[in-house]
Amino acid sequence: MMSESKRSQGSWHPSSFQRRVEIAAALGAVAVIVLVYAATHWIAPQLFTHFDHAPELAALPKRTTNASHRKGDPINVAAVGTESELTAAMHAAGWVVADRANRKTDFAIAKSVLLNRADSTAPVSPLYLFGRAQDIAFEREVGKSARSRHHARFWLADGVDHDGRPVWLGDATFDLRAGLSHAGLHPTHHIAPDVDEERDTLVANLVKAGQVGTLFKVSGMGIRVESHNAEGDRFDTDGEIDVVVLAPNNLAVARTDTLPEPSIVATKDQFWRWAHNH
Repeated sequence: MMSESKRSQGSWHPSSFQRRVEIAAALGAVAVIVLVYAATHWIAPQLFTHFDHAPELAALPKRTTNASHRKGDPINVAAVGTESELTAAMHAAGWVVADRANRKTDFAIAKSVLLNRADSTAPVSPLYLFGRAQDIAFEREVGKSARSRHHARFWLADGVDHDGRPVWLGDATFDLRAGLSHAGLHPTHHIAPDVDEERDTLVANLVKAGQVGTLFKVSGMGIRVESHNAEGDRFDTDGEIDVVVLAPNNLAVARTDTLPEPSIVATKDQFWRWAHNH
């Protein structure tokens, strides 16, 4: 009776074979997680990192921060040229310089948003790179007020040049609507998640205006299917930076010379565009 009772009690527990299966399954799951992490954080960055056309950009930061040092928008565009060439090129492409943020301009943008009035030079909130807020920002109006707009911030990369000309790093994003920050109760603009589309729009505007002599890509923040900026807005990116070498003295060019990407990067970008559209 005792032995039968013990056998009966033992039957409620997994057999040693079942335990081995469970342990093997757990180890397999851990192995998959490790492999995925290694592929996305170690292997892929090595395969897709490329600075062939501008090695001087490799050591520069690829992500902005806010005043509290939280990660902000990705750097997704760069311009080669002087400040006057950059400003003139953006004007030719239909973009204007945004006002500096101060009490007067903050009041003006609030009035624009609340009363649905135009403010074509409304200030852009500060983000930080190289320990400072943007050196210059540009925008292009959409609709009747500053609720939504195209905008891009640029920072001069001090001490860095490309073929003897200054380099500017930029983040181009589209302000979708005004509202309260997901990271706090302060007013802000919420960006559209497809930051690559805004980058491509800006570059297309410059090319159409005949302001880009040479165009090529270098690695940005890396492939991230999804991430969030300092305000809690979701964004996705292919992790590339479009570099526009501006026409010297803004003498319009008839054709932009587009430099080739490494084949593996080009394949990655094609897959990304396909996946992004499905």
